[in-house]
This record gives sequence, structure tokens and C-alpha cells, in this order.
Amino acid sequence: MPARHIVNDPDDLVAEALEGLALAHPDLVRVHRDPAYVVRAGGTRGKVALVSGGGSGHEPLHTGFVGTGMLDAAVPGAVFASPTAHQIRAAVAAADAGRGTLLVVKNYTGDVLNFSIAAELAADDAIAVETVLVDDDLATERPDGDGPGRRGTAAVVAVEKICGAAAERGAALAEVAALGRRVAGTARTMALALEACTHPGRSRPSFDIADDEVEFGVGIHGERGIGRRPRGPARELVAELARPVVEALGLGRGASVIAIVNGLGGTHGLELSAAHRELTRLLDGLGITVARSLVGPYVTALDMKGISITLVRADDELLDLWDAPVRTPALSWGGR
Repeated sequence: MPARHIVNDPDDLVAEALEGLALAHPDLVRVHRDPAYVVRAGGTRGKVALVSGGGSGHEPLHTGFVGTGMLDAAVPGAVFASPTAHQIRAAVAAADAGRGTLLVVKNYTGDVLNFSIAAELAADDAIAVETVLVDDDLATERPDGDGPGRRGTAAVVAVEKICGAAAERGAALAEVAALGRRVAGTARTMALALEACTHPGRSRPSFDIADDEVEFGVGIHGERGIGRRPRGPARELVAELARPVVEALGLGRGASVIAIVNGLGGTHGLELSAAHRELTRLLDGLGITVARSLVGPYVTALDMKGISITLVRADDELLDLWDAPVRTPALSWGGR
């Protein structure tokens, strides 16, 4: 057994982690064991339900975002593997409160397939379902439009937060879904890694990086990037991540954004704060206002040492919903 992970049996890690989450936050979440999913402790009442999920290894995404003002249920798969349609269907049934359910799905083939099947099964159960697909990762954008398209990464946090706030205020299913699609459509992300992640139970990282290089354009499942760059100071690395995002969103002087500086699992808070400083300085110089910020490890890739930068084009409506109260294990502000 490799010594780099704090585990009993790697095959039991997800189940044991879910049990630990419930023990740590009994006032916020309940864990259903078979099939595995996490729901709000108080249940969903009189509102549109939000359900998301995906492979484990990205914590606190998605299980850490279950609670008031965000998700009503989260469905974890095995490490870097999609949850099953059976799990998702059960979570939808548990979360739905009669006003329909919004599925927030990151753009990965397994997630898209299984959430689509679950949506069909939910319709058979007479539950109204809408789906928002999050596809923010610029590294996998192809000009010809072929392939599965951009991967879904840290923009999913903004979608879940903003849609969760709208649902909490009583918005209808179609309105919440349209809002989620608007957020996803105006968000882009780029990531880099200094060290790759290592799957629990394995002794080797998913790929090797030389000490004087960074992997540019990595994914959150240990995927290699789209190229190597020399390792440089924070200001240069942040600029290399941020500039293509600014260009892709067509951001110019006077624009306003929500900025997410996300740690990929093995990056210290000191480094993330320094990266956020550089991002803010860069955007200030371009005349772009950072209206709101989120800095920390929110969408991780196990123990990958690296960062991602997400920018979401902001307006008064989105900022109002972003500021709305939220209380989950991983994200909490505003009223109780």
C-alpha cells in the first residue's frame, strides 16, 4: 500500500468519506448508502430541487455544496467515475418537492449519458426535469466543433450557487434552468499543474512533469494538458491562464466578472491568494472589474498541485444571486 494516502482500503474510500461528511455536518446533510447520494438534512420544501454529481476525487464538489441556497442532492461516483443512472434517479426522487428538478451536469461523456438516462427515468416517475450542461474548459475547445466539446470544470460552482439562490427564492424550473445556461455560457476556465495527481492505491502519478516545467491545460481527472510551459513566477503563470479566458469571453474595459481562483488539491492557500492578487492586478490593468471572488480548493483533482482560473461575466442580477445566503459544508455566507 503506497504511503502517500490516508486510506484503509481504496475501494472503501468514497463510502467512508461520505460517512465522515455526514458525521461532520449532521445539521446540513444526510447520506443514503445504497444507492449512494447526499441530500439536505431538512429535505426540499416548496421549491425547485437542484441535483448534481460526478466522480469523486473533486471534493468539496459536489457533496460539499449540498445545503440551503445551493444543491438539494449530490450523487458521487467512484473516484473519477460517473455515478450510475440508478443513483441519480434515486437522488432526484429523494430531492424533488413537486416543482421539478434541475440537473447540473459537467460535460463528460459518462456524466452526460447517465444523467440523461436518469432524466428519462424521472420523467417516467412524473417528475419534471431540466438539465444544464456546464462546459467551461477552454483547453478542450476545438474550432471545428468536433468531439465532445469543452469539459466541465470550476464554472459548475457558479452555476450551482446562482441557480440554488434563484430556486431558494421560488423561481420556476424553466427560469432556473435558463439562468443556469446563461451562467454556463458566459464562463470559461483554464488550468495548469506543477505536479500530477495520484489515484488512491497507486504509487505513480498520472503523468510526470519536470521540475522546471508546468503542464498547461490540464483536466480535473488527471488528464494531461495541451502543452508544457517553463515554470515561471506567479504573475507569468496567472497571465498565461487568464488572457485566453478574457479573450474567449470577449471581456473589455468596463466588464465585470466573478473570479474563481481554484486549487486543484495540492496547492497551498498562500499560493492561491498570491495567484488571486496577480489575477486582480492583471484584470485591473485591462479595465475589468473583479466584482466578486472565490479563492480556495473547490473543484479538486485529488492531490494535484495546480490552479485553475474561472471568469464568469457578471451583471447585477447574477451578483445579487451570488450574494444570496448559502449554507453548505464547503460554502457558507449570509443569513442562516
